[in-house]
Amino acid sequence: NKLGGVIALVMSIAILFILPILHTNKSQGLQFYPINQILFWYMVIIIILLTWIGARPVEAPFILTGQILTVLYFSYYILNPMISKIWDNFLK
Repeated sequence: NKLGGVIALVMSIAILFILPILHTNKSQGLQFYPINQILFWYMVIIIILLTWIGARPVEAPFILTGQILTVLYFSYYILNPMISKIWDNFLK
């Protein structure tokens, strides 16, 4: 589905512009958010794997792997702020 691919591409770039606006953590760095540090390295691995899978031919195992990695990529942007808010409430 080409329209779905275009929408995913636009959203993957738009989310990088929207993310600083939504940043409402009490602390600016990740040194006080240990779970988010783990999520950061999870995101680095996901980006490396998505880059690798993008260079593979469009065949059966690579299509499913790319779809799973794409869902994980976008789930990071949902999980990261939620875990930060939970951690802020925990530290109160």
